Amino acid sequence: MYTGYSTGYKIVPTFFAHTLANNSYICFHYSELLMMHLDFSLADLTDIKTLITICYVLITITAAAVIIYDKRDPAKALAWLMAITFIPLAGIILYIVFGRNHRKEKLFNRKEIKDLEHIEHLCREQLRDLTNPDLRHNDNIVRNTDIITLMLNNNKALLTFRNKIRILNNGKATFQSLFEAVRGARSSIHLEYYIFEDDRIGKRLGAMLMEKARQGVEVRLIYDDVGSWSLKQTYIRKLKAAGIEVCCFMPVAFPWLTSKVNYRNHRKIAVIDGLIGFTGGINIAERYFKGTRFGPWRDTHLKIEGEAVNMLQTVFVTDWYFVSNKRLPADRTYFPKSRIRTESPVQIASSGPDSDWASIMQAYFAAINKARKSIYITTPYFLPNQAILTALRVAALSGIDVRIILPSRSDSKIVYWASRSYIAELLEAGIKVYFYRKGFSHSKLIIIDGEFCSVGSANMDIRSFEDNFEVSAIMYDPKIAEELTGYFMKDIDGSTLITKELWDKRSNLHAAYESFSRLLSPLL
Repeated sequence: MYTGYSTGYKIVPTFFAHTLANNSYICFHYSELLMMHLDFSLADLTDIKTLITICYVLITITAAAVIIYDKRDPAKALAWLMAITFIPLAGIILYIVFGRNHRKEKLFNRKEIKDLEHIEHLCREQLRDLTNPDLRHNDNIVRNTDIITLMLNNNKALLTFRNKIRILNNGKATFQSLFEAVRGARSSIHLEYYIFEDDRIGKRLGAMLMEKARQGVEVRLIYDDVGSWSLKQTYIRKLKAAGIEVCCFMPVAFPWLTSKVNYRNHRKIAVIDGLIGFTGGINIAERYFKGTRFGPWRDTHLKIEGEAVNMLQTVFVTDWYFVSNKRLPADRTYFPKSRIRTESPVQIASSGPDSDWASIMQAYFAAINKARKSIYITTPYFLPNQAILTALRVAALSGIDVRIILPSRSDSKIVYWASRSYIAELLEAGIKVYFYRKGFSHSKLIIIDGEFCSVGSANMDIRSFEDNFEVSAIMYDPKIAEELTGYFMKDIDGSTLITKELWDKRSNLHAAYESFSRLLSPLL
């Protein structure tokens, strides 16, 4: 279930909705309500109306000034300005809770982790070494030097060479591989998930983790408070009683709302003994194994062995410091030397309010712009920013084969309709759009020219690009790209191609839903 867009409905108290619906009544008839309880003169009544008007104007102007000063995307800024102008009380509260730009406010600075300063030094070395003739034997590295350089500069994402990648193409394969790695753990198990549920999958994993903790293995778990809203405290207490360290990412104290409720940890990371890593689109919940009311759950995850695991561990260690204020040493205890000799170049890209740049979005933008032959994308939620949308349309108009797979049904209605609002302009540019019909497609996948590919937690949407904490494995391996392309083409076989003629036949009501949802999308 996709909760990233619907969390506000769980957090915001009902009186906000009531205020939203009756705001005009409050603004214009508040004085009459007071008259029912207190004996006011006409002069008093006039004074109250004047005071309310002045307060309304001052608050609206102040909030508008803050939004304008924020220098955010014009469409999003305009949407927030309209919200606070026409529904001032609810609009301002929603902006405080959901709208502030915490990347500028340095919500969390990764540079605070002093033990990881050596990564910046290694990045500087790699930037120099990219011109080294020893790298020229790998044509794929040479062709993607610009993207590699971008990721070193904007994300300190070290390029790792010695890796072994296994594609896990569904929940069954993912949980089987993850559970096997957990059972074999000897020193440490680090888990970080957006959704962690205490259903049958969660209980099974929890039992393994508690057993390992009793054996002396260090077990640490980070779960997101909003994504794991249904996780019971009794379950968490059992984990802690067994010696597992458990931390919640940005707890939301209802009804005392935090302004950071909108910035969630959407990452899916598991690191076992510092040697085996997992990342992709699958959380810890039974629906990723059994499916949903829409049918089987289609997803893509990765098992990684090799040098790239150290970079996944770095992301976890950084996040662990954020949630626990405890530093884990950057030594061989958690960063052992890899024995993998297979060459498969990988960069682990992370992004969120803790980074200076929207690094994953920038990597996609750069890769799309330099595409020569093909761009294949699978995403469950498609709400791109203008830069990505323009890049895709320009690529298609330039004769590049651009294909996008979207789910035919979605677990979030407003995102479902907002995603479809882009389809007409995609089709006009010659982009092939497919609706996946063999269940619910949740993969987050991009393959370009059969040589650049990315699998991770980031959707092709503004929230993943700007607001959420995300992680993706960016791979420069033609063999991995070829295998992912094979899965992509198999998914196309289970999808319906949307033609312009077919799309134009949709009902006017559906078109209206799309337009309205598109209008609201900057606020999501």
